[in-house]
Amino acid sequence: MFETFAVSLANFNDSIAERAVTLGGKAFGTVRHVAKTSRLNEYPQDTTRDLEHVKLLADRFESYLTELRASRSAAESQADTDTVDLFTTVITEFEKNAWFLRASLES
Repeated sequence: MFETFAVSLANFNDSIAERAVTLGGKAFGTVRHVAKTSRLNEYPQDTTRDLEHVKLLADRFESYLTELRASRSAAESQADTDTVDLFTTVITEFEKNAWFLRASLES
């Protein structure tokens, strides 16, 4: 399950980076740059239990979704329908994934 999420996230991040570059922006994706600019809390290295990982991932998906929705709103304000569509696709996928994780915690 985690691998499926990771692959999906990587593919969507590539699509978002490609869209940014297409629009004249720059996409910085080195590990060092991402770590420096990330708004996510450091992942607890002492986490060992499956459901702890599920909760941490669910929390991070919610943070990711919050930022995606803000980015989609910015694209909407610029009437950039192609970028809005891209963000909507990503949001739809990760809302489903976040729901799945949360439902797993309730079991």
